[in-house]
Amino acid sequence: MFTFGHRPELWQRLRLGARRDGKLTALIHEAVGETSRVEDFTEMVTRWSGTLYRCDNLRGDYRLLPLDLPTPLDMRAPGAASGLFPLEVAMDELAHALGMDPLALRLANDAERAPSGDKPYSSKKLRECYERAAKRFGWSKRNPRPRSTREGHELVGWGMASGQWIAEQQEAQARVVWHADGHVDVETAASDIGTRTYTVLAQVAAAALGVRLQDVRVHIADTRLPRAPTEGGSSHVASVGSAVDGACEKLRKKAWQLARAIPASPLVDSKLSEVEFAGGQLRLRQQDGNGLSVQEVLLTSGVDQLEASFHLEPDEDEQGRYERAVHSAVFCEVRVDEAMGTVRVTRVVSAAACGRIINELTARSQVLGGIVWGIGQALHEATLIDQALGRFVTVDLANYHVPVNADIHELEVIFVPEDDRIVSRLGAKGVGEIGGLGVAAAISNAIWHATGRRIRELPMTPDKVMAPTEP
Repeated sequence: MFTFGHRPELWQRLRLGARRDGKLTALIHEAVGETSRVEDFTEMVTRWSGTLYRCDNLRGDYRLLPLDLPTPLDMRAPGAASGLFPLEVAMDELAHALGMDPLALRLANDAERAPSGDKPYSSKKLRECYERAAKRFGWSKRNPRPRSTREGHELVGWGMASGQWIAEQQEAQARVVWHADGHVDVETAASDIGTRTYTVLAQVAAAALGVRLQDVRVHIADTRLPRAPTEGGSSHVASVGSAVDGACEKLRKKAWQLARAIPASPLVDSKLSEVEFAGGQLRLRQQDGNGLSVQEVLLTSGVDQLEASFHLEPDEDEQGRYERAVHSAVFCEVRVDEAMGTVRVTRVVSAAACGRIINELTARSQVLGGIVWGIGQALHEATLIDQALGRFVTVDLANYHVPVNADIHELEVIFVPEDDRIVSRLGAKGVGEIGGLGVAAAISNAIWHATGRRIRELPMTPDKVMAPTEP
């Protein structure tokens, strides 16, 4: 980010109107975003205010301001990481003005259909996220009065916020080869940026073909392989994983056709829907042991391998009928030392609804990483610019502060069960971006609950925490 791009600076103003019962009547979100003199960089900053809560009167205004700086680029959850912050802080301020619990206010305005466009959601378990995270966090014990809890020299505050990210699927291709010795090769020009694409694609193929995970070899990151999209937008599993699953479906049909042609085969009169692939065998459902191994089918048929390719092209007409998104609820506890202006995030509970989770271990790691990044956004990360030369001053990790182990305490991730076949044939959505969303706002709201001070500018550094409260 010090040489190639950066998250753009934004000025935002958000105004809410509501009835006494908390129902939103008007929402205005205005934003001015940084771009360069040489090209326009835009991100979806204000759209989130029109998709998260039910409100009949919405207005978003997004403008660009060219500056003598390098062109900004997408950073994780572009637009949402910045645009959700003022919305979720404003909702907390509105709850206080109405004398409502912040969670109750969000539940009162939860949208069953997308407010902008009036589309149904392909799936939405945000209410379940609120319920499970609040219960685990112990939110019902919260004293709503600011500065009500102190432990030693620190004030303790609790805050919460919502998160939302788009659930996309992109065009992708994959080829799967099933060899006579039983092992499987999965080939696609996908990438793995540390999210364990290798692992998940192997799992998809192993489950689809009924073979052991260790028998699947994944080949990616080579442009000579079938085309795959960029790993971004939290869409890799929904896109590339679905392409792999589609290729495996073709392979199952080919293997079944060969098995039916074998004399005295137990599958000779079967239908494909009656056959299961498990334990390296093709067999009739509920008839363990009465089947044919894949090796037996291929060798008897005189075939060295079976190969199938799949070209996934998302059904834009069908998917376009729905609002497709992932959701989360974030609850956090902070401890503030007013004398030093320091903030410790001592506890975070995040509940996310991200479609079907293929690998809970790697998905949990994704969300944990997002939470850490959200803590960095909230308290640490800031790029300083030489106003005369337009160059970054913070050009290395000695000056650009990120969270370290001492900054991270108790983090808990909850996945709310969800299965979305509109977004992908696997039922999966995406996990990458949602983990960091809502974290900075929850921390800001918790700092207010601890100290009575509203901080609306990121990062919330000690000088801002110690600043006198605005009248």
